[in-house]
Amino acid sequence: MWKKFSQMPTLNKRIKFLVTTAVLTLGFLIMSLYITQSRLGYIGLLTIATLLLFVWSLWEGLRLNATLLVLILPAFFTFGVGLFWFLLPARVLTTLPVIGLFAMGTYALVLTSNIYVVSAIRTIALVRAAKGVGFVMTLFTLFLLYDAILSLRLPLHFNAPTIALVSLPLLVQGLWAGKLTEGISQKVLLYSLVFSINIAAVSALIYFWPVSVVVGSLFITGVVYVLLGLGQAKLDGRLFKQTIREYAIVGAAVFLATFFTTHWRG
Repeated sequence: MWKKFSQMPTLNKRIKFLVTTAVLTLGFLIMSLYITQSRLGYIGLLTIATLLLFVWSLWEGLRLNATLLVLILPAFFTFGVGLFWFLLPARVLTTLPVIGLFAMGTYALVLTSNIYVVSAIRTIALVRAAKGVGFVMTLFTLFLLYDAILSLRLPLHFNAPTIALVSLPLLVQGLWAGKLTEGISQKVLLYSLVFSINIAAVSALIYFWPVSVVVGSLFITGVVYVLLGLGQAKLDGRLFKQTIREYAIVGAAVFLATFFTTHWRG
């Protein structure tokens, strides 16, 4: 049966990418218009559908190796957008932009994932641009997830571990994307674990800091930007003094912006 399936004619890749984007966007639209109960379960089904459709779209390049990591970001992106949608008022003016953003993000991710899969085997010209898009989409997805988690107002002993668990797989994928190898190095796993623990510590600080949910989410995302950027540079052998200085400036700017936008009580 598998042999017959492998011999079936395949669609053009670009058509697969468009079909994947259209089906997932339609699913999100149905959820926003017609699903009024059990929305969390529907988001879970949509996340599973994302995994299946991305496997179908990238089937020719996927292997039983590190290339499977490309499935992490699309799944978390769908889940993050779905959770973020819960926090918005049920209005057409807010629903339509989110659906449009989801469609554009999904298409960008399927293109980026395809480049990642191919680049793990051979170097191609578009890999640098794809890494930039993947980096931004990782940060954006984490912001959505952090925003949803902080909105739950969980106790500290649940909040910090949850943020660490959500961060870990996306950090593994993000650090691996810096080199795009067929295997996952021990350094990638170690850095991801250490960074996740640090991010959890920062989230614990935010727990006691009188900031809004959005500002707190942005602050944690800023920390991820610094850690992930420095981690990628280190693994790629590009961790120069200038690179450290640039990320340090960004980190300081995020901290100061968060500090001065905090509503301190006398």
